[in-house]
Amino acid sequence: MGQPTYVDHKQSGAPAAARGTNVMAILALVFAFVFSPLGIVFGHLAKKQIRQTGEQGEGLAKAGLILGYIFTILGVLWIAFVFIVAANSGTTA
Repeated sequence: MGQPTYVDHKQSGAPAAARGTNVMAILALVFAFVFSPLGIVFGHLAKKQIRQTGEQGEGLAKAGLILGYIFTILGVLWIAFVFIVAANSGTTA
């Protein structure tokens, strides 16, 4: 009788979890339209998290940042314009 043969059965285990889209990146894009300064904050947080975790959503975070900056600047300009017009619309004698 020969020695019994040993067969090495590799355990397959669970497949590696797929990296989903970063939630902060999605929020950055949404809040860029709703409340743009918050879109900027979420965009920067998302980019940091994506670098650390390797999640998806870099494009969403970048779009949220760009739109957040654009809409914030437009909002500030609009408020300044309204104040200037209101200041100049007083009655003159």
